[in-house]
Formats: sequence, structure tokens, C-alpha cells
Amino acid sequence: MFNSEFKASVSRRSLLKGAAAAGAAVAMPAIISPRALASSGEIDIMMWSDYLPESFVKSFTDKTGIKVNFTGIGSNDDILNKMKATNGQGFDIVTPTVNRNPLWADLGLLQPFDMKRVPIDKVNPAMAIGDKYWNFGGKGTAWIPHIWGTEGIAWRTDKFTPAGEFPSYYDTWDEANAGKTMGRAHSSILGLGLGMERRGELAPGSVWAAYTSEDKMKEVWTKLTETAIAKKKNLKLIWNDADTQKNGLLNEGVIVGQTWDGPPIALKTAGEPVMYRAPVEGAMAWIDGLAMPIGAKNTDQVYAFIEACYDPELAGTAIKTHGYNSPVIGADKFGGEVYAKNFADAYPGDALAKLNAWPAEAPWYAKTRTEFVNKFMSA
Repeated sequence: MFNSEFKASVSRRSLLKGAAAAGAAVAMPAIISPRALASSGEIDIMMWSDYLPESFVKSFTDKTGIKVNFTGIGSNDDILNKMKATNGQGFDIVTPTVNRNPLWADLGLLQPFDMKRVPIDKVNPAMAIGDKYWNFGGKGTAWIPHIWGTEGIAWRTDKFTPAGEFPSYYDTWDEANAGKTMGRAHSSILGLGLGMERRGELAPGSVWAAYTSEDKMKEVWTKLTETAIAKKKNLKLIWNDADTQKNGLLNEGVIVGQTWDGPPIALKTAGEPVMYRAPVEGAMAWIDGLAMPIGAKNTDQVYAFIEACYDPELAGTAIKTHGYNSPVIGADKFGGEVYAKNFADAYPGDALAKLNAWPAEAPWYAKTRTEFVNKFMSA
């Protein structure tokens, strides 16, 4: 569903074209509007645990006077369940992933943005796809892009060496690495499937075909879950947030694992013997966005926060810290040389062309996957 837009959005050529199109807007010093500066007050944000570096929060508060009340989460289920439980109350900004739109479409928990107050022209157009996928009932855009990244393979460079230039999802499950690997339950099972496809143990295309119908999903995931249960002893750690990934690589004896890009890249930037790279089967790509619940109380502060997120300099400073990527045109120029090197190390050769954008996730898919994951976790 999102594959063509996403692949276009992350090619170096499209990034350069986007920056050129922005022209003087990128070249001029980044500023926050007088309206935002006058805002002050507070804003309540529920966001992925490592998306708001202290440097970004301090700059935002210093420039606007707005205090950030931050609640960290580790999964889309955390966001959705909290919003369901409170009927969309308690937060001004939440951060769902773009492919989760079918799960939100009929809940009435979000309100559309006033796009006249959103500087969407500062974003790579290929990622500004909220109006296409998050305009529920034609009421307006309820999602705008914030951070993009991938899930692939991280390893300890002093304790593991991939078989070739690229690692494989299967490395996490391989008997050769038994007791020294980690992954997130649902996505590492999917990664196992991609690895099995490459090894000829599963029909090509099976993993992505599972998104097309419930019957196909059950057929594919029955085999995947049975295989994952048989190999579960090989996993040392099952993670659900950024800190657990970092701790696994640093302190828990994990030598290779399926991870998000940000946590291992942050460790690498800090000088730890860690590498992150898109696997040979192709990294799984996502775009996390900003959405405003129906119970948002601090509307002016929301738009001030969006303006800060879309400031190239502030966005660039953030990606320098957390290791993910920004959709903001020109943000990479403020990411520094280390960010540029990390990006090149993570996506060498044809890695960007092989990205697998997470397909849209229907309610039946999420429900059935949870049943399979629970079976795996309890085994």
C-alpha cells in the first residue's frame, strides 16, 4: 500500500531534489514563528520512548516557553489501547505508525489538523501521505509524518560477523547463535518468515501475501509460529522498547538481533562495538507520525510543537541523537558527518531499493497476529 511512496521518499536522489525545491527556506536560519513563541503553557505527548531527545525538548521549551509532559511508549498497541481506554482524552499528541490507519479509521478518537497551521511544505512530499490514508470520512488530515526508520539486524562487531556484506533475519534464529540473540515477538516472527523464504523453506512472497486475507494469514502464520516455537530457545531476549534493545547488546550477552535502527545506531555513535544494517532480505520500513486526539486541550501548543518538529535544524539535531531519520527537507544537513556515515553503513549498495514498507494492517490481521504471538510467548 505504501511501498512506492516510501521507497521514493528515502532515495538519496529524491532527498536532494526535495532540498533543492525548498531553496532558500532550507538555507535560511531555522526560526519559530512569533505565534509559537507567544504560546507558553504545556503540552501532553505520548510518543515512542526515544523520539524526544533532551536537546530537542530544551530547545523547544527555551524558544516557546512550553513545558513538555512526556509519556513514552514501546508499541502501536500501547497508543491505541490507551486512547480506547480514555476515549481520546488525556493527550494532545500521539504518534501512530502510518500503516495502522485501518485500526483507527472507525474509532473517532482523532481530530483532523488545521493544515493551514501545519508547514507541510517542509516535509519530503513522498512522506506527506496523511491526507491519502488518514483522512477519515473526508473530514481532513488526521496524521502528519514525524520520524521514519527501519527494522533490520544489529550485531556486536567484536562478537559476530555476518556471512556476507548483509546480515539475514535468519541470523536471529540460527542454531549457531543460540542463546545470544534477540527480537520483538511479532516482527521477529515475520522476519523469520522472510529468512525462510530466502532459504527456500517457505514459498516466495508468503509473508506479504498473509496481509491479503485472514485465511492466507492463518495458513502462513501457523507454519511461522510452529517454527518460531521450535526455535524459541535460541532467543535470549524478547524486547518491546528501545532501552531493552540497547541493554541487550551492551549487558545481556546478545551478539545479534532484529532491532529498530535507532537504538543500535545510537550505541554505535557513542563508540560502542555495534553495527546496524538492512538485512539481505530487505529492511522493514515505517513512518511514525503525529496525530491529535479528540480530547486535546492545548491546541496552540500542538501547532507550536509541529512547527518545531518541522524546523530543519531542530529535526537534524534530534536525528543526530536518536539515530532515526527525519522526513523534514534539509534536516540531514544538521545531522552531521556521523549521521551521514551511519546512514551509509546501514543502507549500502541496493539496500534502499529493497526496503519493505509495512503494509496496511487490517483489524483482523492485528487480532489474529496477537493470537499467534500469544501462543508463541506462552510456549
